Amino acid sequence: MFESIRMSNGLMSVFIEVLTISGSMLAKSNREREMTIWLAQRDQSVVGIGTVGFDIDEIPWTIDTFDEEKEFMLRMITNAITETGWKKLSYEPRKDWVIQCLEQFRVMIYAFEKYNVNLDHYLQWSEIEEDDDQPTIPRGYPKCGKHETYLSCHGCILCNNES
Repeated sequence: MFESIRMSNGLMSVFIEVLTISGSMLAKSNREREMTIWLAQRDQSVVGIGTVGFDIDEIPWTIDTFDEEKEFMLRMITNAITETGWKKLSYEPRKDWVIQCLEQFRVMIYAFEKYNVNLDHYLQWSEIEEDDDQPTIPRGYPKCGKHETYLSCHGCILCNNES
C-alpha cells in the first residue's frame, strides 16, 4: 500500500523512542495513551533487534474514533519532528536521519484512511487475558518516574535502552 521507510536498527530505536516521548507528552484520552503504549512496545532492546517493523494498518486503530486517533498521531509526529522532549534521550541521535523518517511517516499517516483500518488488530492487541499480571496495556496507564513516558508491558523504553 505504501512505500516502506528504510531504517537501520539503531534508527528504528530512535524513531520509536522520540514518538513515545512525544505521545507521552501529548496524550489526553485513553485511546491516545494506548496508541503511545503500542509504539513503546516496539522496544528492540526487549523484543529483539530487527523485529519491530510494522505496517501502518497494524497500528491499533479503531473505527469510531479513527479521525481523532489519526489527528493525535499527526500531532505526535509533528511534536517529535520539532525535537520536543529529545533531551530525555541518553544519547545524541543523528537528527537529520530521524527527522527525515518522521516526515515520511507523517505523509504515510496523512494518506491512511478509515477504510484501511482492520479492527482485528486493535481487538487482538488490547485483549486482556484472565490472570494476566503484565497486560499488553498496563492498568491505569502508568508512566516512568524518571522519563515521564508511558510504560508498556516491557517497562520504560528509555530506561531499557540506557543499559
